[in-house]
Amino acid sequence: MDLTGKVAVVTGSGRGLGLAYARALAAAGAHVVVNDVDQQAVGAAVESVAAAGGKAVGVTAAVGTTAAADELVSAAVEHFGRLDVLVTNAGILRDKVLWKMTDDDFDDVIRVHLRGTFSCARAAAVRMREQGEGGRIILIGSPAGQRGNFGQTNYAAAKAGIAAMARTWALELARAKITVNAVIPVAATEMTKTIPAFGPAIEEAERTGAPLPDWIRKQEGLGTVEDVTGLVTFLASDASAAVTGQAIGLGGDRLALWSHPQEKAVDFRDGGWSADEIAAAWSEGVGARPETFGIPAPQPPTGN
Repeated sequence: MDLTGKVAVVTGSGRGLGLAYARALAAAGAHVVVNDVDQQAVGAAVESVAAAGGKAVGVTAAVGTTAAADELVSAAVEHFGRLDVLVTNAGILRDKVLWKMTDDDFDDVIRVHLRGTFSCARAAAVRMREQGEGGRIILIGSPAGQRGNFGQTNYAAAKAGIAAMARTWALELARAKITVNAVIPVAATEMTKTIPAFGPAIEEAERTGAPLPDWIRKQEGLGTVEDVTGLVTFLASDASAAVTGQAIGLGGDRLALWSHPQEKAVDFRDGGWSADEIAAAWSEGVGARPETFGIPAPQPPTGN
């Protein structure tokens, strides 16, 4: 995939998935603005991206404010003359069950993930529309936002909102030839190491350099951070011009298209529905096959 001449901003790219995205875009020929709250991480990321083959500049800023978003877009224009691609990866975790989650726990995560995605996408959309040549906005979601996850009220709500924003902005920006998609990554990170079914296999793969077992890469769709980068590079390219408004998952060997929420079952009753009538009809009507919720627990293969 050739991204020569394109300029990308990747938020939260000082380490982990964000750094992998930035390096992959650079390796494909793009110039990249990297970002993190940690100045030392930004400096290291600039060097890493340059080593991957592209030019890079860094912006140390906490995503979540209009000022930070404007600074990121301005850096792209000042150093490289334009902006073609935005990847909104910045995020934090403040995991707690509902009854223990504080206002600050909730607000901090929403500010970085949801408001940060909004403010950065708005600034990018303004610039891309001014350029008049289209663009690519790539929002980073999560399985938690698609299905919910225990202890992640704030994070799941933010990621669900990000998927909804992708669908909305795909409508609003279509005439400007700006595509908007949500990527749903699954990768071996410090967080996934804490999952008992994954932890030992991830640590063993890191120790030996061997790939993760097949059941993890295929059945669970979990791989390295680099495994996710092909999707981001594709969505940043001209080859994805017809792809917009989608939530697309990638992890390990598994590429997936997520469905949008839609009516699954419908019943009608002349004159409408009372509470008693709903109760009487529920189990054999629209409620006969209720939806599942929550990220399914990993299922390691059983021994023979």
